[in-house]
Amino acid sequence: MIRLKRVYDEYSIDDGIRILVERLWPRGISKEKAHIDIWMKEIAPSTELRKWFNHEDSKWEEFVQRYKNELVGNIELEDLRGIVSKNKNVTIIYSSRNKDHNNAVVLYGMLEPQ
Repeated sequence: MIRLKRVYDEYSIDDGIRILVERLWPRGISKEKAHIDIWMKEIAPSTELRKWFNHEDSKWEEFVQRYKNELVGNIELEDLRGIVSKNKNVTIIYSSRNKDHNNAVVLYGMLEPQ
């Protein structure tokens, strides 16, 4: 099972492997409190794309396309697919306040069977 969870949400043992998919460490949370097992920095959107998007809902559809283009050939995406296939519970951790429009949502869509 793949779950999405904000890094500031409460940790649960049911989360399984917790994978942070952010280029920058989230503000105001210690590594101990975050309970991150794997930090995949290179799977996160580029700095340029992240700044352009700025979590503006009106840019969501274009962000999704640009981000998917960035992920073509991304080694960490293949690593993430492998982790998901080998583990019962995987939680993708993100830091965005917007729970509906963020890079973890895009990754989830690429990992879940259609």
